[in-house]
Amino acid sequence: MSQQELVVDSGPSNRAVREGGRRRSPLGLVVTGVVGGSLVALYAVAAPFVAPALRKVCLPFVPATTAQVENVLRVLRTRSGTLVDIGSGDGRIVIAAAKCGFQASGLELNPWLVWYSRYKAWREGVHRSTSFHISDLWKASFAQYSNVVIFGVPQMMDQLELKLANELPSSAKVVACRFPFPTWVPESTEGEGIDTVWVYDAKTFQSDLHTGKTRNTSLEDEPDPHT
Repeated sequence: MSQQELVVDSGPSNRAVREGGRRRSPLGLVVTGVVGGSLVALYAVAAPFVAPALRKVCLPFVPATTAQVENVLRVLRTRSGTLVDIGSGDGRIVIAAAKCGFQASGLELNPWLVWYSRYKAWREGVHRSTSFHISDLWKASFAQYSNVVIFGVPQMMDQLELKLANELPSSAKVVACRFPFPTWVPESTEGEGIDTVWVYDAKTFQSDLHTGKTRNTSLEDEPDPHT
């Protein structure tokens, strides 16, 4: 057999070896699929929790303590009607208020927390007197609520003052937890430390707004003194 014939005969086997080296094993494909699927699932779970933190004004999920819930209910013990918890988290304030006779609603950006709150309200037997909404507080109207609870952060409180003063009925009460409103004067407080709650009367802060005691612009809207 000539040398040329040997080269020709060996060609297919050499190609098979090379192709076999490039061929992926079934185990490698399974591992790749599992890793890729895990990353997609992790993103799907984490995205709703991370997205609110990427907003200009962050309202993080920090569960209310037992003392905070008790203080909120204590200052509202003589109240009734509708109640909304802004940034309702896992729904504990809304559920506790419903058990005290309120028709209570929660506004929350995180859909996972909203769904969990709905399940928790059903489990606690108050699903008929509660509602939870995936909602941006700046796009919501508060005209229908007679009681408002807010676990806010300092960066948002002065803007929220104006929104609530313009939208709430004059008979409303506002309960701020962890941080007070910057210019409103509370009619009472309850608790101490991180469990302190501040109670505000709509008649008072609406009157202050009309007399100019409360700022009627956000910090971003204030004129530049250098222009």
